[in-house]
Amino acid sequence: MSIRVVVADDQELVRAGFSMILDAQPDIEVVAEAGDGAQAVAAVRAHRPDLLLLDIRMPVMDGIEAARVVCADGDCRVLMLTTFDLDDYVYDALRAGASGFLLKDVRRDDLVHAVRVVAAGESLLAPSVTTKLIADFTSRAPSARPAVPPSERLSVLTGREQETLRMIARGLSNAEIAQEMVVSEHTVKTHVSNVLTKLGLRDRGQAVIAAYETGLIVAGDVR
Repeated sequence: MSIRVVVADDQELVRAGFSMILDAQPDIEVVAEAGDGAQAVAAVRAHRPDLLLLDIRMPVMDGIEAARVVCADGDCRVLMLTTFDLDDYVYDALRAGASGFLLKDVRRDDLVHAVRVVAAGESLLAPSVTTKLIADFTSRAPSARPAVPPSERLSVLTGREQETLRMIARGLSNAEIAQEMVVSEHTVKTHVSNVLTKLGLRDRGQAVIAAYETGLIVAGDVR
């Protein structure tokens, strides 16, 4: 089955270019394009794609709000487009449910790879984005943080699962976590799945946020 994609960007040439690249792949089908956030939401509701490739800064309805609506509506994954990797809206986009970020000058092969990875249920979060995420969180007022005591929120996790969450938040891949824990990648995937399920998280991006919100890591822990 093909990965069904909606491409949303207010720049027509950028939108058309991404669509052309993706549509040329045998396993990817661009089912619609959108020029603003409201159109993106409407296109997702009409076509029920697997993934929405969405510019983070959009007219009419911005990308953050569009991502929030789409993620709340159903199972469509959201891959955000940004002009640079330290975009001010990284934190808010992840909170809204975005599963990853791509720079607009992304290479053709990396674009295709990212769509496949995110559509498969993984997240695409580069270490630079993770670092920015933590920096953003440390600058926010304590009142913006959840009232649930960290120990209570994490009590549902085993020790190994907490260790896995800590490594996810440091930006480690499954292979790197497996190496540090001296276990197989299959075991790590099980730990990651358990962490996301028990904490009610959508993907690794939200796991990073949860790790910092609960105090499991601090900014200095991120590589």
